[in-house]
Amino acid sequence: MRDSEFYDEALTRLHETGPEFEGRLSNHGPMIVEAMVRRGHGDEVEPWLNWYMSRLDSLPASSAGITEANCMDALGDPSRLSDWITYFNHRLDDRPWGDVLSQWWPRLLPGLAASATHSVIRVGHAVQALRAEGPRQVRVEELAQALAYWAAQWLAIPFTPGAPGSMNVAGALAKLPRLADDDEAFPELVSRLDSLDEWPTAMAQLRSAVDAEDARHLLMDIVAEAVLYYGSRTRGDEIMLVHAATAPNAVLRVLPSLPVDQWLASQQAAWIATAAVVTMYDGTIPTSASRPAPVRSADDTFALAVEHKDEHVIKFADTALDVYAWTSNEAVLAATHRAAAEIAPTE
Repeated sequence: MRDSEFYDEALTRLHETGPEFEGRLSNHGPMIVEAMVRRGHGDEVEPWLNWYMSRLDSLPASSAGITEANCMDALGDPSRLSDWITYFNHRLDDRPWGDVLSQWWPRLLPGLAASATHSVIRVGHAVQALRAEGPRQVRVEELAQALAYWAAQWLAIPFTPGAPGSMNVAGALAKLPRLADDDEAFPELVSRLDSLDEWPTAMAQLRSAVDAEDARHLLMDIVAEAVLYYGSRTRGDEIMLVHAATAPNAVLRVLPSLPVDQWLASQQAAWIATAAVVTMYDGTIPTSASRPAPVRSADDTFALAVEHKDEHVIKFADTALDVYAWTSNEAVLAATHRAAAEIAPTE
């Protein structure tokens, strides 16, 4: 079986499951199998999926139809998930997937915090797979499910734009405030960002992109610095901090399929999401030791993540290897080793 067939077969199985399970945990199956197949681990998809699917819930039932007339009113309503899936399947039956994506991307982008950024990450993997081998039906259906998840969980991050800043990404990350440690859920933490007096000023520290191509390069810097940032911390929420890197990388993966006039807003939204995750989940203690030199190549680093099995380690490794391809910076591989060491494997 070709690697691409492993992916399509896995999607067929996963589309019978819901996007969340055990409360609000996100179903990473479609994201992880895409990464595994693209990275040459297609023969390991089936055993990984057999292990992972035992945790998942069934797809919820539909309740009422969503139309062009009422769709905006249904944004952010988790109870309408299956209705959204039906809606996007119909739209994608009628129009090319790129047209539907370009229409809905600006509508969904302000709600990038949906499902703790897992929705946009799932969209990023779906779009990447569609670009790789064309619009196979099951892959178009995966885009429908990913967009539906985003629409149903749509959640805006409070932010009032200020004067343009001049800092690079590393400097802007260092200036972010921190929420007090607590056990609140992601949406509740997002709602508390406005309570931080420093939040609007800190958010505006990052320099502004001058044009679309500069926005793409700035987005690449956000992804790279977020990976390195993860590798430099010794305390914090080791799972949630992964999304400071994987969410902007999902946006970056979608850019080539979007009109150029949507790139700048995409970069800005990605920065807001990264900054929010760091503000909410970073433990604020940088490591005093130098980053350890990686003991494995890029390919072996990803194999280490697959062997670990945890979905967050695998998706972080996938993003780190993207950064390594741009930069040849071995510190991003070391950051993946840190993630594998700090995130406990799921039994």
